[in-house]
Amino acid sequence: MLDCTYRVQIPHRSGQLARVVGAIAEGKGLIGDVVTVSIGREHSIREITVEVRDNDQAETIADLIDELQDVRVLWHQDRALIRHEGGKLQVDAIHQVRTVQEMRDVYTPGVARVCLAIEANPALASRYTMISRSVAICTNGTRVLGLGNIGPVASMPVMEGKAVFYRQFAGISAMPILIDTGDVDEFVQTVRRIAPTFGGIHLEDISAPECFEIERELIAALPQPVMHDDVHGTAVVSVAAAIVACRHAGVELREATVGQLGLGAAGFGIASLMVDGGARRVIAFDPLEAAHERARAKGIEVVSMEDVMAQADVVVATTGRPGLIAPSMIRRGQVILALSNPDPEIAPEDAEAAGAAFAGDGRSVNNVLGYPGIFRGALQAGAAEINLEMKLAAVRAIAELAHDGELVPDVLDQRVHDSVAAAVKDAAERSGVARPEHATAGL
Repeated sequence: MLDCTYRVQIPHRSGQLARVVGAIAEGKGLIGDVVTVSIGREHSIREITVEVRDNDQAETIADLIDELQDVRVLWHQDRALIRHEGGKLQVDAIHQVRTVQEMRDVYTPGVARVCLAIEANPALASRYTMISRSVAICTNGTRVLGLGNIGPVASMPVMEGKAVFYRQFAGISAMPILIDTGDVDEFVQTVRRIAPTFGGIHLEDISAPECFEIERELIAALPQPVMHDDVHGTAVVSVAAAIVACRHAGVELREATVGQLGLGAAGFGIASLMVDGGARRVIAFDPLEAAHERARAKGIEVVSMEDVMAQADVVVATTGRPGLIAPSMIRRGQVILALSNPDPEIAPEDAEAAGAAFAGDGRSVNNVLGYPGIFRGALQAGAAEINLEMKLAAVRAIAELAHDGELVPDVLDQRVHDSVAAAVKDAAERSGVARPEHATAGL
């Protein structure tokens, strides 16, 4: 699916917009935003966003609109491409330099005194530089969303998007770092060499099993917090969603058997956090033998898919295989979270019709709910790592803010990110990984 925006010139008379809407309906498009660009004596110009299946359907709708008398499609384009013109990020100064004295303050000679102060006490970098307010988003593009191995450059729009949310929701300056290697040692050495620039290291869209080894080695080597978001950020939000879903269904997660379908980066992270979070039993299915040893070492039982569906009270699926779960597999009273995007393993309405007590999909279970606040809390505490206590604190903060039938709270609600950050900071302090001398200033 894609959102296509049409800029249309329409006669400025009663009923003309309805004609355009009718043409879009004839082309089976789903209308989203309608924005008035201008209104003149004879014509108005509007931008109409339409959800379509593909480019062929977008062209068909453009032709149907153009066939209307006195109506012109001035242009139409994939809305996502419009939004990405020129990229999504820029580097900007916090303060403008307007006087010679301000130049002396921020550069020579004043800057030398700050450099010497940091040389004498490196912890002062947290106070006097952007290091403690910044995160590196490191990827090699080997496992991007549902796109697979598209390489580091093609992954840049995803990394920019992550950085946008860091800035908007956490006040953190995040910089995409594209690392052109599939070799674990080369990746680790590259990150180690650039790490002094940043207060935290966010790993993203790296294929399994390499992602687990890379994260493990960087956590051991670096003094700042390191987190692979596809593993841990996704797990935090998914476990929070499972808690809320169980609440709706009248199921107690601590007394439940949790079944995980798929043990890639996200699936393994979710199942592991279910174990750590106290689920009575966690079982999982994955056809790849390579994933089984890692799962068993974490206390996850590896079983068949049929056993997962027959025994689990809560089923979480992250397989990337649309339609994998047939309605006949659903057991009455189960909680089903089919999280693969854009198409789930089973549609929520089909799962509930088959007897599920509650069902949801991945449209709302977005890891943007997690990582900005997790890293903000870690940086505010000067944490040396992102530990289990911090992740579970984030889970509870997200779950507590879901109301009125929501599976998770609104991702655009700033209060959610503030609550996650506060909970994570508090957990870092209580668990002994906070370092006040490295705590960030200005977040």
